[in-house]
Amino acid sequence: MENTTEIIFDKLVYSCAFESYKGHEEFIPDHFIGFQISGETHAFHEQGKTIIKENTVVLVRKNQLIRTIKYPSKNEKYQFLSIALDTETLRQYSAENEIVMDHPFPDHERLFFEPDDFFKSYFLSLLPYVHKTKEIPSRLAILKVKEAIELVLQSNPEIKNLLFDFSEPHKIDLKEFMNKNFMFNVSIEAFARLTGRSLSGFKRDFNKTFTMNPQQWLKERRLKEAYYLIKNKDKKPSDIYLDLGFENLSHFYFSFKKKFGVTTSEI
Repeated sequence: MENTTEIIFDKLVYSCAFESYKGHEEFIPDHFIGFQISGETHAFHEQGKTIIKENTVVLVRKNQLIRTIKYPSKNEKYQFLSIALDTETLRQYSAENEIVMDHPFPDHERLFFEPDDFFKSYFLSLLPYVHKTKEIPSRLAILKVKEAIELVLQSNPEIKNLLFDFSEPHKIDLKEFMNKNFMFNVSIEAFARLTGRSLSGFKRDFNKTFTMNPQQWLKERRLKEAYYLIKNKDKKPSDIYLDLGFENLSHFYFSFKKKFGVTTSEI
């Protein structure tokens, strides 16, 4: 059977997999809260690896790159249900309840919650929309997002400093960021946004920093990392090309030979 990711309505996403499945890179534009119904998600991001186990509720921060591997359990298919906490609804909730951030939220904190009766009941209430036994009107969709916000804040009031931080991403160190995230196969526009720059500003700063355009640098950096992994870590090209941002194996082999003058097997 096929692996599926289905958008039930614009803020609710249900993922289902019947065998281990490596997902594509994802740019996360909004915070979202998710529930691991069954199976396990391994998420790879700038800060390392996070494992989301079965029956776990997690809040995922916006404006980051993530790659996932989805693992079914021994007895059940993989199922993950998530709902986006979009900025417009967060602003509305903040104004209605007079809640504002009062200090920055720690960047390193991992945001897991005990799957208590309230969280379980909330996600169970979303399943009729997943199974298409009910249609959800737009006003109710907004209310479901606000309900999720309320549950998160009840579990950890300090999260207001994350959810209601509406400041623009600050301009971060380009060299450090790119060397940590070069392996993610996302658009140049996504890299620009994540570093707090317009597209034109990103390209301008990139050329100043690396003396080449982003596409050229990304290809060079990925190939150098591939060379290192194959030569020094005895990795197989078929095991690493996707993780390094290459879309297909034949293109990787061609680019590698053109760059280094030898095939992967010759090193």
